[in-house]
Amino acid sequence: MSLATARGIARRRVRLFGIEIDAVRMDQVVAQILIWINEGSRPCRYVVTPNVDHVVLYQECDELRQAYSQASLVLADGAPVVAASRLIGRRLPERVAGSDLVPCLFHEAAWQRMPLRVYLLGAAPGVGQQAAERMAAIWPRMEVVGVSSPPLGFERDVELNRDLVAEINACQPDLLLIGLGAPKQELWAHGHYQELAVPVALCIGATIDFLAGHRPRAPRWMRRAGLEWFYRVIREPRRLARRYARDAWHFPRLVWRELQSQP
Repeated sequence: MSLATARGIARRRVRLFGIEIDAVRMDQVVAQILIWINEGSRPCRYVVTPNVDHVVLYQECDELRQAYSQASLVLADGAPVVAASRLIGRRLPERVAGSDLVPCLFHEAAWQRMPLRVYLLGAAPGVGQQAAERMAAIWPRMEVVGVSSPPLGFERDVELNRDLVAEINACQPDLLLIGLGAPKQELWAHGHYQELAVPVALCIGATIDFLAGHRPRAPRWMRRAGLEWFYRVIREPRRLARRYARDAWHFPRLVWRELQSQP
């Protein structure tokens, strides 16, 4: 365990599965991000939200480990990650899911009468625009200043990425939402955060789809019970079943390894 400090909140970090995870509550995270936005910090501060799948990928992907090492906040998205922290004895206070963080952030900014300029990067063509329209209806002070759904494999095209960063910077957003899926979104944020003229970027997976109403979220009781993963695999078995099967095989072994390494 180590102590870390950031302007606005004092942070404690817990080391789990090789990852330094911030032991913070949702309200602390929202407050910190709004402070960074008000400061207009450079280079861009990016936030990652590890769930079980990320934890498993982290063990074998050196590029992902590098991306995590430069992240300004590392937030426990997965309920099983939080449960494991308590079992192991390195307690995280609560789950801070990216799909909950974004609306909480918008609600708090609206309550403070703070305008927000947001850029949406990711999701399928048309989904970002649907999300922008719904967001404008719910949070009138929040303005979506740009939307991009880059093609498959865009991250390997140097010129395309140069143009994309230039477009994002030209829109002058306060907040960049990156919904490219893991580990692509984390690797992209790490590869370009020094070029981005954006105070904060959040790597938030399927959140743009949720904001658009393109994919429904699990009922609140399932989220509170830590069963959102089950709801998602039932809704999208073809896309998610193999991933969750792999994670169900590896994650308990990682937890056991942590327990065995206890002094």
